[in-house]
Amino acid sequence: MKLYHSKGSPNSRRVRILIAEKGLDVELVPVDLGIREQASDAYKAINPRQVVPTLLLDNGIAIGEVPVIQRYLEEVSPEKPLFGTTPEERAVVGMTDRRIEAEGFASVMEAIRNTVAGLKDRAIAGPHSYAQIPDLIVRSKQRVANFYSDLEASLKTSAYVAGADFSVADITTLVTIDFATNAISMPIPETAVAVRAWYEKVAARPSSQA
Repeated sequence: MKLYHSKGSPNSRRVRILIAEKGLDVELVPVDLGIREQASDAYKAINPRQVVPTLLLDNGIAIGEVPVIQRYLEEVSPEKPLFGTTPEERAVVGMTDRRIEAEGFASVMEAIRNTVAGLKDRAIAGPHSYAQIPDLIVRSKQRVANFYSDLEASLKTSAYVAGADFSVADITTLVTIDFATNAISMPIPETAVAVRAWYEKVAARPSSQA
Protein backbone atom coordinates (compact mmCIF):
# COMPACT_ATOMS: atom_id res chain seq x y z
CA MET A 1 0.00 0.00 0.00
CA LYS A 2 1.03 3.59 -0.63
CA LEU A 3 -0.19 6.68 1.19
CA TYR A 4 -0.04 9.83 -0.88
CA HIS A 5 0.29 12.57 1.72
CA SER A 6 1.74 15.93 2.63
CA LYS A 7 3.86 16.45 5.73
CA GLY A 8 2.11 19.75 6.42
CA SER A 9 -1.39 18.41 5.91
CA PRO A 10 -3.30 17.80 9.16
CA ASN A 11 -5.59 15.36 7.35
CA SER A 12 -2.57 13.37 6.19
CA ARG A 13 -1.25 13.34 9.75
CA ARG A 14 -4.48 11.79 11.03
CA VAL A 15 -3.82 8.78 8.82
CA ARG A 16 -0.09 8.64 9.55
CA ILE A 17 -0.76 8.52 13.29
CA LEU A 18 -3.19 5.62 12.86
CA ILE A 19 -0.63 3.80 10.70
CA ALA A 20 2.01 4.36 13.40
CA GLU A 21 -0.31 3.18 16.18
CA LYS A 22 -0.94 -0.05 14.29
CA GLY A 23 2.66 -0.52 13.19
CA LEU A 24 1.68 -0.94 9.54
CA ASP A 25 4.13 -1.05 6.64
CA VAL A 26 2.76 1.60 4.29
CA GLU A 27 4.94 3.46 1.80
CA LEU A 28 4.64 7.22 2.18
CA VAL A 29 4.59 9.14 -1.10
CA PRO A 30 4.90 12.93 -0.63
CA VAL A 31 2.68 15.32 -2.56
CA ASP A 32 3.98 18.89 -2.70
CA LEU A 33 1.01 21.15 -1.99
CA GLY A 34 3.20 24.24 -2.31
CA ILE A 35 3.56 23.72 -6.06
CA ARG A 36 0.00 22.33 -6.31
CA GLU A 37 1.19 18.86 -7.21
CA GLN A 38 -2.24 17.66 -6.11
CA ALA A 39 -3.63 19.33 -9.25
CA SER A 40 -1.23 17.54 -11.60
CA ASP A 41 -2.60 15.09 -14.13
CA ALA A 42 -0.67 12.28 -12.48
CA TYR A 43 -2.25 12.88 -9.08
CA LYS A 44 -5.72 13.61 -10.46
CA ALA A 45 -5.61 10.14 -11.99
CA ILE A 46 -5.28 8.80 -8.43
CA ASN A 47 -7.66 11.22 -6.70
CA PRO A 48 -9.88 13.42 -8.91
CA ARG A 49 -10.78 15.56 -5.88
CA GLN A 50 -7.17 16.76 -5.80
CA VAL A 51 -6.78 16.44 -2.05
CA VAL A 52 -4.55 14.47 0.28
CA PRO A 53 -4.31 11.90 1.66
CA THR A 54 -5.09 9.02 -0.68
CA LEU A 55 -4.41 5.37 0.08
CA LEU A 56 -3.48 3.38 -3.02
CA LEU A 57 -3.95 -0.35 -2.58
CA ASP A 58 -1.81 -3.02 -4.17
CA ASN A 59 -4.67 -3.88 -6.54
CA GLY A 60 -4.82 -0.30 -7.84
CA ILE A 61 -7.92 0.81 -5.92
CA ALA A 62 -7.54 4.33 -4.54
CA ILE A 63 -9.29 5.27 -1.30
CA GLY A 64 -9.78 8.89 -0.31
CA GLU A 65 -11.41 10.65 2.68
CA VAL A 66 -9.66 10.32 6.03
CA PRO A 67 -12.37 8.46 8.01
CA VAL A 68 -12.77 5.94 5.20
CA ILE A 69 -9.03 5.32 4.93
CA GLN A 70 -8.82 4.88 8.70
CA ARG A 71 -11.77 2.50 8.75
CA TYR A 72 -10.27 0.44 5.91
CA LEU A 73 -6.95 0.11 7.74
CA GLU A 74 -8.81 -0.89 10.90
CA GLU A 75 -10.68 -3.63 9.05
CA VAL A 76 -7.64 -5.11 7.32
CA SER A 77 -5.54 -4.82 10.48
CA PRO A 78 -7.88 -5.25 13.47
CA GLU A 79 -5.03 -5.76 15.94
CA LYS A 80 -4.72 -2.85 18.35
CA PRO A 81 -8.31 -1.71 17.67
CA LEU A 82 -8.85 2.03 17.43
CA PHE A 83 -12.60 2.01 16.75
CA GLY A 84 -13.75 -0.03 19.75
CA THR A 85 -14.33 -3.76 20.07
CA THR A 86 -18.10 -4.04 20.58
CA PRO A 87 -20.99 -2.57 18.55
CA GLU A 88 -21.65 -0.12 21.38
CA GLU A 89 -18.01 0.98 21.62
CA ARG A 90 -17.75 1.37 17.85
CA ALA A 91 -20.89 3.49 17.85
CA VAL A 92 -19.59 5.79 20.60
CA VAL A 93 -16.14 6.13 19.01
CA GLY A 94 -17.65 6.82 15.59
CA MET A 95 -20.09 9.36 16.99
CA THR A 96 -17.42 11.14 19.00
CA ASP A 97 -14.93 11.19 16.15
CA ARG A 98 -17.56 12.64 13.84
CA ARG A 99 -18.38 15.39 16.33
CA ILE A 100 -14.72 16.26 16.88
CA GLU A 101 -14.18 16.47 13.14
CA ALA A 102 -17.29 18.57 12.49
CA GLU A 103 -17.09 20.89 15.48
CA GLY A 104 -13.33 21.20 15.94
CA PHE A 105 -11.27 20.18 12.93
CA ALA A 106 -13.65 21.65 10.34
CA SER A 107 -13.87 24.91 12.28
CA VAL A 108 -10.09 25.37 12.20
CA MET A 109 -10.02 24.47 8.51
CA GLU A 110 -12.77 26.98 7.77
CA ALA A 111 -10.89 29.72 9.61
CA ILE A 112 -7.55 29.17 7.91
CA ARG A 113 -8.99 28.74 4.41
CA ASN A 114 -10.83 32.04 4.69
CA THR A 115 -7.77 33.83 6.09
CA VAL A 116 -4.64 32.91 4.11
CA ALA A 117 -4.02 35.05 1.04
CA GLY A 118 -2.47 32.11 -0.77
CA LEU A 119 -5.81 30.30 -0.58
CA LYS A 120 -7.70 33.04 -2.40
CA ASP A 121 -10.37 31.31 -4.49
CA ARG A 122 -9.43 28.07 -2.70
CA ALA A 123 -11.61 28.50 0.38
CA ILE A 124 -12.85 24.92 0.11
CA ALA A 125 -10.49 22.05 -0.71
CA GLY A 126 -11.13 20.18 -3.91
CA PRO A 127 -11.19 20.65 -7.68
CA HIS A 128 -13.50 23.69 -7.72
CA SER A 129 -12.80 27.34 -6.93
CA TYR A 130 -14.60 29.07 -4.06
CA ALA A 131 -14.04 32.65 -2.92
CA GLN A 132 -12.97 33.38 0.64
CA ILE A 133 -15.59 34.79 3.01
CA PRO A 134 -13.73 36.85 5.64
CA ASP A 135 -16.88 37.18 7.76
CA LEU A 136 -16.64 33.46 8.49
CA ILE A 137 -13.35 33.86 10.36
CA VAL A 138 -14.89 35.26 13.56
CA ARG A 139 -17.56 32.58 13.61
CA SER A 140 -15.00 29.85 12.97
CA LYS A 141 -12.87 30.97 15.91
CA GLN A 142 -15.92 31.07 18.15
CA ARG A 143 -16.65 27.50 17.11
CA VAL A 144 -13.10 26.51 18.07
CA ALA A 145 -13.52 28.19 21.47
CA ASN A 146 -16.74 26.24 21.98
CA PHE A 147 -14.96 23.06 20.91
CA TYR A 148 -12.39 23.54 23.67
CA SER A 149 -15.12 24.27 26.22
CA ASP A 150 -17.13 21.16 25.32
CA LEU A 151 -14.00 19.00 25.28
CA GLU A 152 -13.02 20.23 28.75
CA ALA A 153 -16.41 19.23 30.13
CA SER A 154 -16.14 15.79 28.54
CA LEU A 155 -12.59 15.03 29.65
CA LYS A 156 -13.35 15.86 33.27
CA THR A 157 -15.13 12.50 33.47
CA SER A 158 -13.33 10.45 30.82
CA ALA A 159 -9.76 9.20 30.44
CA TYR A 160 -9.88 9.56 26.68
CA VAL A 161 -12.07 11.45 24.27
CA ALA A 162 -14.44 8.56 23.53
CA GLY A 163 -14.18 6.61 26.78
CA ALA A 164 -11.67 4.58 28.74
CA ASP A 165 -9.41 3.65 25.82
CA PHE A 166 -7.34 5.53 23.26
CA SER A 167 -9.17 5.61 19.92
CA VAL A 168 -9.31 7.25 16.52
CA ALA A 169 -11.27 10.07 18.18
CA ASP A 170 -8.17 10.93 20.21
CA ILE A 171 -6.16 11.08 16.99
CA THR A 172 -8.61 13.54 15.46
CA THR A 173 -8.61 15.63 18.64
CA LEU A 174 -4.81 15.75 18.93
CA VAL A 175 -4.44 16.83 15.31
CA THR A 176 -7.23 19.39 15.71
CA ILE A 177 -5.54 21.00 18.70
CA ASP A 178 -2.14 21.17 17.01
CA PHE A 179 -3.83 22.53 13.88
CA ALA A 180 -5.63 25.23 15.88
CA THR A 181 -2.45 26.13 17.76
CA ASN A 182 -0.24 26.46 14.71
CA ALA A 183 -2.66 27.68 12.04
CA ILE A 184 -4.90 30.17 13.85
CA SER A 185 -3.00 30.76 17.13
CA MET A 186 -5.67 29.13 19.31
CA PRO A 187 -3.87 26.77 21.71
CA ILE A 188 -5.53 24.99 24.61
CA PRO A 189 -6.95 27.67 26.95
CA GLU A 190 -5.24 27.98 30.34
CA THR A 191 -8.57 27.21 31.99
CA ALA A 192 -8.91 23.86 30.19
CA VAL A 193 -7.05 21.81 32.80
CA ALA A 194 -8.51 18.44 31.81
CA VAL A 195 -7.79 19.04 28.13
CA ARG A 196 -4.21 19.97 28.89
CA ALA A 197 -3.65 16.84 31.00
CA TRP A 198 -5.16 14.68 28.26
CA TYR A 199 -3.04 16.43 25.60
CA GLU A 200 0.21 15.86 27.49
CA LYS A 201 -0.62 12.17 27.82
CA VAL A 202 -1.58 11.65 24.17
CA ALA A 203 1.18 13.85 22.71
CA ALA A 204 3.71 11.68 24.55
CA ARG A 205 2.74 8.64 22.48
CA PRO A 206 5.41 7.89 19.83
CA SER A 207 2.74 7.90 17.10
CA SER A 208 2.10 11.62 17.66
CA GLN A 209 5.34 12.37 15.81
CA ALA A 210 4.09 10.73 12.61
